[in-house]
Amino acid sequence: MTRKPLIAGNWKMNATHLEAIQMVQKLSYRLDPEDFERVDVAVFPAFTSLRSAQTVIETDHLAIYLGAQDVDWRAKGAYTGAVSATMLAALGVRYVIVGHSERRALFGDTEAEVGKKTRAVVESGMTPIVAVGESLAEREAGDTMSVITSQLGTGVKGLESDVVARIVIAYEPVWAIGTGRTADPDTAAESISTLRAAIASSHGDGAAEAIRILYGGSVNPGNIAAFMAKREIDGALVGGASLDPDQFAAVVRYWI
Repeated sequence: MTRKPLIAGNWKMNATHLEAIQMVQKLSYRLDPEDFERVDVAVFPAFTSLRSAQTVIETDHLAIYLGAQDVDWRAKGAYTGAVSATMLAALGVRYVIVGHSERRALFGDTEAEVGKKTRAVVESGMTPIVAVGESLAEREAGDTMSVITSQLGTGVKGLESDVVARIVIAYEPVWAIGTGRTADPDTAAESISTLRAAIASSHGDGAAEAIRILYGGSVNPGNIAAFMAKREIDGALVGGASLDPDQFAAVVRYWI
């Protein structure tokens, strides 16, 4: 089975709604229709910029997918500041990141909450990008594989095999996020192979072969080709480089 690569740009807490409009437009100018035939491209603005980005994408008939950086697992209610999956789906959001290490470390997202968010996204007709990754201490202790498979297991627990086949996993070693350090392509591919094997064990070979697993962690135009040369890696979750349309377009067009 051939898995279409996904290049996803996580803007984090950057860009006003006006800046988001400009960034989406500039990115579209730098990509050709043929690029979208080879790669799925998604941008993940802040909540305040989602509607503005959606308007540009829909008005200009762009092939860029819209993503959200987080979601609350509850459907509605007295939860000040929370944003539900239903709200995101109504904005045309296709992908939602759940379990990003910054959400886990800075906002206290638990494994149980990551699982609930994953299911809420699926039930609203969107695609979760379930982020997993080990800390530097866990890597140095030799615990990488047990940590990431445990995180993965919680994220996909209770989901049917055909659902798991359609979601996305992002392997992002915590020590490589925003630090300029990256896992080398062989190390990243080894971890992703472990995740795919875990899916095969829990949900079958079909789901394991179909699911897309991305690498994230200081991805940029200079290193993306080496990662994408590994057949185990199905794309990238890009942070800082996605804020510059020129750099992000170069990541998207990694084969050039």
